[in-house]
Parts: sequence; C-alpha cells; structure tokens
Amino acid sequence: MSGKITVILLISVTLVFGIFFFYFQNFAYYSKVSNKEIIVVNNKQIKVKNYLGIRSDVSKLKLRGCFKVDQSLFEKFDKNDKASPLSAPFWFKCFDYKEIQSDIDKGVLKAYLAEENETPGIDRYIAISKNGLGYEWRQLNEMFVK
Repeated sequence: MSGKITVILLISVTLVFGIFFFYFQNFAYYSKVSNKEIIVVNNKQIKVKNYLGIRSDVSKLKLRGCFKVDQSLFEKFDKNDKASPLSAPFWFKCFDYKEIQSDIDKGVLKAYLAEENETPGIDRYIAISKNGLGYEWRQLNEMFVK
C-alpha cells in the first residue's frame, strides 16, 4: 500500500512542478507592450504604428516586437548580416522567428543593428519589409558568443 502512495505522490509532485515550470517559462515574466510610438535606431527616433510587443525585466533578451513603419526611413542605414531573431512564446503570434530568419536570408526583410550594446553584451536588431512591416528583438553579441 505504501508503494502506491509513494508513486501517486511522486507523480503528483512532478505534474504540479511541470505545470508551474511551463507557466513560468511561457507567461509569468512577460509583459505586453502596445503603446509604443517611437523606436530608436542608431540614436534616431522613428515613428511606428500598431506596435505590439512583449518584454521582461528578468531578461533583457525577452524583447520582441511587431510594428508598421515607413520603410523609406531606413534607406540610409547599413544592413546587418548578423541578425538572427530568437524564438518568442507560442502565444505571441505576430513574431515567427523562423519565418523572419527565412525572410532575412531571402532578402525579403532587411535587418539593421538598432543599438549595439544596449545592455552590455546584448544588441537590439530590427528587420523591415518593403511594405513597412517591422520586427524588433535583442540578441547576444560577440562579447558572449564565442
């Protein structure tokens, strides 16, 4: 009898831990951002529309954003070939990192380094399409990637 109780208790604790772990990885530390009207690219303020993003105070790498912008404002910026978007939580539908990376590789999206070392070791990137759809994220730079 005590073996059954031990197994049930062990499975129950594991299940509860798994649910809490899933929640904290996917929901707990994110906050939504929707009132952003300006992004900064190379110290220049650029107006954006329909910004939808997520961020976290726990990790600076958790920034993701989608927006509309006048793509002609980016013609004077240099493209960047080191841009590689990180995944977003499954519930943040506008940011599909695989599709964004594929579009960057195909030249559909042009990627730009928005700010180098925004936080030590972390750069902020944006990618803009010809129709003005934009994406924003942070990724580790060479300081940490060896």
